[in-house]
Amino acid sequence: MIAVLTDSTCDLPLEDARKLGVHIIPLTVHMQERDLLDWQEVDPDAVYHHMKSGGTASTTPVAVAAFAARYRELLDTHDEVVSIHLSGKLSETVEHARRAVTLLNMERRIHVVDSGLASSPLAEAVLAARTAILSGGDPASAVQAARAVCDQIHTEFSVLSLDYLRRSGRIGRTQAFFGNALGLRPILGFEGGELKALRRCKADHAIPDMLGGLRARFGDQPLSISVIHAGRDSGRIQALRHAVTTSGLNVKQARMQLMGPVIGAHVGPGTFGFMARPA
Repeated sequence: MIAVLTDSTCDLPLEDARKLGVHIIPLTVHMQERDLLDWQEVDPDAVYHHMKSGGTASTTPVAVAAFAARYRELLDTHDEVVSIHLSGKLSETVEHARRAVTLLNMERRIHVVDSGLASSPLAEAVLAARTAILSGGDPASAVQAARAVCDQIHTEFSVLSLDYLRRSGRIGRTQAFFGNALGLRPILGFEGGELKALRRCKADHAIPDMLGGLRARFGDQPLSISVIHAGRDSGRIQALRHAVTTSGLNVKQARMQLMGPVIGAHVGPGTFGFMARPA
């Protein structure tokens, strides 16, 4: 038996992850002088409400000891573990996973993958690994499936401001200066495991800009699409869903995904984006 472990920044709802056979280890959110386990002890909207009120939130990666304990637990009931995590350039979580493997001397039984991604894109890589295992694959084929998704996937986010990312050190001061401008929304994407400010556009053009970019990139290819949104704003969610269905993209699979507390603490309220890969 092979277990698939990821961290809470994949933003998969915990109940969905359990049904899919995916194990999740949480990062920690620091807010209002409390340490809260991502998704388990804090809801995304609580983080966004706090930030909109002028409060701050920070995060801590999964500790080496926490990884070691979870690996021991999984290896009691599984032969091997495929452990897929958010980008090592955004968090020390994946490095802590590797340290735990070394501490346990379990390099042959635990296979750690740096996805170079976070949120819905990370979830896609994790689900691909799980599907490979359910199809009879071994850990090597699961790792290969996850990495194939990482190579295929294209994701862009639009944020209200890059200040949250700058304060947390996830984007440089120069990048933040480039992205922030009155009346414009920065568009970000993953490049080499980092979040980069790619361009900026008028606020009401952000959605068609990103979807137009997906059309230019993928053409008529059948696609798997995720719509990523920060907060449960029903009007925004409906607008994003409608934009995808009328975009002209060849959508074969689609899902809405709420951005979680840890990711939200860094990108801030009002963030949304689209993830696409060949279906």
